[in-house]
Parts: sequence; C-alpha cells; structure tokens
Amino acid sequence: IEKAKEKLSTTRLSVSEIAYQLGFEHPQSFNKLFKSKTNQSPLDFRQSFN
Repeated sequence: IEKAKEKLSTTRLSVSEIAYQLGFEHPQSFNKLFKSKTNQSPLDFRQSFN
C-alpha cells in the first residue's frame, strides 16, 4: 500500500498500470485492497494531491 501511495502521488501512471506493476492481475483487486486499507479509492487518493 505504501508503494502504491508513492506511485499514485508521484507518477502519472494510470491506476491499472500501478496495479500491474505491483503484481496485481486485476486492477479491481488492487482497488478493493487499497480502499479497504485507506478508506478511499486510488483515484480519490491521487486527487487529494492535486
């Protein structure tokens, strides 16, 4: 999750690309895990930096 947060806040990669880089076969699985750990979706997390 920390790596995901770092990539979301410092790169322009899509959420799907980040999910694949972190070893997820399905971006939906990544979204679900991220949301369960942070209480926000990866996109919402990213938008909080802009």
